[in-house]
Amino acid sequence: MAVLVIADHDGSTVRDTTNKTVTAALALSSDVDVLVVGQGVQAAADAASKIAGVRKVLLAESAGLGHGLAEAVTDTVLPLAAGYDAILTPATTDGKNFAPRIAAKLDVAPISDIIEVVSADTFVRPIYAGNALETVQSADAKKVITVRPTAFAAAAEGGSAAIESVTGADAAKTAFVSEEMVKSDRPDLGAAKIVVSGGRALGSADEFHAVLEPLADKLGAAIGASRAAVDAGYAPNDYQVGQTGKVVAPALYIAIGISGAIQHLAGMKDSKTIVAINKDPDAPIFQVADYGLVGDYKTVVPELMAALG
Repeated sequence: MAVLVIADHDGSTVRDTTNKTVTAALALSSDVDVLVVGQGVQAAADAASKIAGVRKVLLAESAGLGHGLAEAVTDTVLPLAAGYDAILTPATTDGKNFAPRIAAKLDVAPISDIIEVVSADTFVRPIYAGNALETVQSADAKKVITVRPTAFAAAAEGGSAAIESVTGADAAKTAFVSEEMVKSDRPDLGAAKIVVSGGRALGSADEFHAVLEPLADKLGAAIGASRAAVDAGYAPNDYQVGQTGKVVAPALYIAIGISGAIQHLAGMKDSKTIVAINKDPDAPIFQVADYGLVGDYKTVVPELMAALG
């Protein structure tokens, strides 16, 4: 059995979501190849070749792949699919875009957001916003799978896989128009080791930033938000943590003024340590918190800042 992992990268290095997906792939087979798609991404391919357990790195480059167009990625993967029994990609925004297209072209059912590999044809994935786990057994000859990276440990470095160039496709009917990049000195929310998150209880956008930013700066943390806070205009969409936002699993997650609706818990409950600050002692967030502090954030957060020194 051979497995192809489609890498998640930033153009110069692979993100740890790729290493974690490789771990899932190695649970299926010892024959794991990594496909790096893009334009001018030799450095990312070099980084992928150093992941332990990777047999070979395939490098595909084209203009369409440079912009991550799903149609171009799909058309690049399809000619390679004959050599693999399973195709895996992290369950990122990009992965969720092109994986169903690949599955449709191969006439198989995609298996999304897996958190465990039981066997070569059986997988576990969360459903109902993480309230239940579903075991899925697939009879398809080829498996197209998205992997929830937070559920797997990252594969170590130390590999020395060969790099092979393959043909990169362009999207025939799709054209890249433009993009707006948000730049920040803070860690990326999806990869941060510490996340400070705020909810609607903070009351306003000014209060949200005034409370969270100094604490995040002190801790070197990324900033997150509940959907309620985003919908209220306190924070931009890319701050949202939860079922319809980003799924994170940092070493430390601090939730301030977040009640803990199940949709939010689905995005952060796998964090290693969860600290909740809320004045409602019955808030659902305390059910998953490792440390819970019942109190007004206007008092608690300044005390926390003082304690941090």
